Amino acid sequence: MKLILSFLTVFFLFFQTGLDALRNSYAKANSSNANTEAFINIAEKQSGSDVVTNGYKAAAKIMEAKIAKQNRKPLVKSGATTLESIIKNNPNNIELRLIRLSIQENIPKIVGYRGSLKDDKAFILNNYGKQNATMKNYIKRFAAQSKTITDTERATLK
Repeated sequence: MKLILSFLTVFFLFFQTGLDALRNSYAKANSSNANTEAFINIAEKQSGSDVVTNGYKAAAKIMEAKIAKQNRKPLVKSGATTLESIIKNNPNNIELRLIRLSIQENIPKIVGYRGSLKDDKAFILNNYGKQNATMKNYIKRFAAQSKTITDTERATLK
């Protein structure tokens, strides 16, 4: 039984799409420096040029500052500028808003990149019902550990 379960797990991970791998890695990235590095590596290897993949690549640039020994400010500035530009051109993309919300709620306050927390949270909560099952699941997983989304707001995510 364990052999079958192990085979299925390997099979699933092997055939996971690039975006699924990014999402799964991103969800774990903030828990440790090793997970942050793993996410950065996965993001750098992505060849896709769709807006969501580029959003994750911008997030990886910002998160690289977390583990970098020097030149942190340019990494954050570059990643944040790219992410803001992508969101400006795609303001109705809920996944991009989720990426920015998670970055802004986890970045140190001294950095000053926290201006869209309320707007992104409101956008996500207001547009949650319009999403497919995969995105709803992803949003719920994020909301479960979010510092910005309250217990009452979490309860509305069905």
